[in-house]
Amino acid sequence: MAAITLTTCQGRDIAPHLEALARLRIRVFRDFPYLYDGDPAYEADYLDRYARNPRSLFVLAFDGGPLVGAATGQPLADEVDEFRGPFEAAGYRPETVFYYGESVLLPEYRGRGIGKAFMEARETHAAGEGFEFAAFCAVERPDDHPRKPADYRPLHGFWNARGYRRTPSLVTTFAWKDQDEAEETAKPMVFWLKALRP
Repeated sequence: MAAITLTTCQGRDIAPHLEALARLRIRVFRDFPYLYDGDPAYEADYLDRYARNPRSLFVLAFDGGPLVGAATGQPLADEVDEFRGPFEAAGYRPETVFYYGESVLLPEYRGRGIGKAFMEARETHAAGEGFEFAAFCAVERPDDHPRKPADYRPLHGFWNARGYRRTPSLVTTFAWKDQDEAEETAKPMVFWLKALRP
């Protein structure tokens, strides 16, 4: 990770980096499996939820000046219904779960340990704050999706190696507009979960 600097901040301290983070999210999430047709207005609203929360966490990766990667998180209790609801229905107490919003990294910086560092930073923060679980969700596209690249490799192995387990009993849907869609449609999302206490 030579020349890459990792920085963490919380709440409003992200303000100087919000525009760069919005551009980064739009760039990375254009790729499969998200295929997100980036919307700056949506990005501003989405990121403002995290920026207004003093309990949120941002882990930022810089290559000198430019922001090249970022990971976010906040207590599940502060999340929207789509993410909080499945846990409540399954009997989890949202206040015991730290939710990872996303992890985005420009392609040319992958394979250098930055993704692992993102996971470790958020997990260390969550454990230090007394959360019992860390969780995130990921979109699931059909294997025969027409825009799936031939060389696509899901991150399941990486997540499993970090101790996170796909939990099919925790599912949700979340809506966004794919690049080839005229309007938003709901996408299936499955949660991955890790216990932070023995």
